[in-house]
Amino acid sequence: MNKATIVMTGGGTGGHLAIVRAVKEELKGRRLVYIGSTAGQDRRWFAEDDDFAEKYFLETRGVVNQGIFGKVKSLALLASATAKTRGILRREKAKLVFSVGGYSSAPSALAAKLSGLPLVIHEQNAVPGTLNRLLRPYASAFIDSFDPHSPVRGYPVREVFFEKARVRKALRTMLFLGGSQGAVAINRLALSLARDLSARGIRILHQAGERNLETVRLHYAEMGIDAEVFGFSDRIPDLMAQADFAVARAGASTLWELAANGLPTLFIPYPYAAGDHQYRNAEFLAHRNMAWVLRESELEPGKVLDLMKQDLAIPSRALIDFTPRDGSRQIARLLESYADGRA
Repeated sequence: MNKATIVMTGGGTGGHLAIVRAVKEELKGRRLVYIGSTAGQDRRWFAEDDDFAEKYFLETRGVVNQGIFGKVKSLALLASATAKTRGILRREKAKLVFSVGGYSSAPSALAAKLSGLPLVIHEQNAVPGTLNRLLRPYASAFIDSFDPHSPVRGYPVREVFFEKARVRKALRTMLFLGGSQGAVAINRLALSLARDLSARGIRILHQAGERNLETVRLHYAEMGIDAEVFGFSDRIPDLMAQADFAVARAGASTLWELAANGLPTLFIPYPYAAGDHQYRNAEFLAHRNMAWVLRESELEPGKVLDLMKQDLAIPSRALIDFTPRDGSRQIARLLESYADGRA
């Protein structure tokens, strides 16, 4: 194993943590350390992950959208966590910090610069987050798949999504993706379309979210429709592969997974996303005629039914041709070049 330690940091949400998971799979043989937060989903993802030689979870929380006293406490936690992280970087003999953003990345990103270590940042969205925007001038490299000038254009999508890609030609199965927490607007749309879809012989796969699972199942049962309804699932690559058309939020990881799979998608962005970044993410593909986007306020069953009549092979083939396959690998090689002093 190469002893030049690479520190990976950031998270809070699955979108951030999926980046860490995808890239670390390409860093086999490297000594990896994860630094995250006690808040958010960091522990759930990586507390038991043996790919990391060491894992640290520090007390941090976001500063944005806090009152004055909340901001003061958050900044105090940030200062304390940054000091602790500098000690961790020294003890682990870190050569590089790779940050995927989110409030849990702040201590390690700041500690990297204070310690004179290279900092490589990955920005998931078309609109950079507040922390990444502030740190960008100090980063050794800034990766953004929506930016044509990015040193790596490919998004770190797991290989399985590419392996299961296919060109869609007929609509036999429809997938509604609201995330593990669910999306009320997508749930309502799915239920409003259910009878039409069933009448056309279209199978329904529906991620309704854990909180809404039983209610949505009951609605389908009352309509006599045999839909596959689920909350959290680790079978998303298989479910995407089965589908011929999807309706989804436009978080970056989900968007690029759908693109890698060649699955034509109507994106319904989360309307309260910071900087309206989900709309901008979806717009990136929609402007290239590879997807469609509607705001929640524009949703009408008739509009969606009209989209479903289009030739799905055109956007499906375009997505497969457009989406770089080796984003995770390219990012891993870039990290190794900095860790080994070759960059």
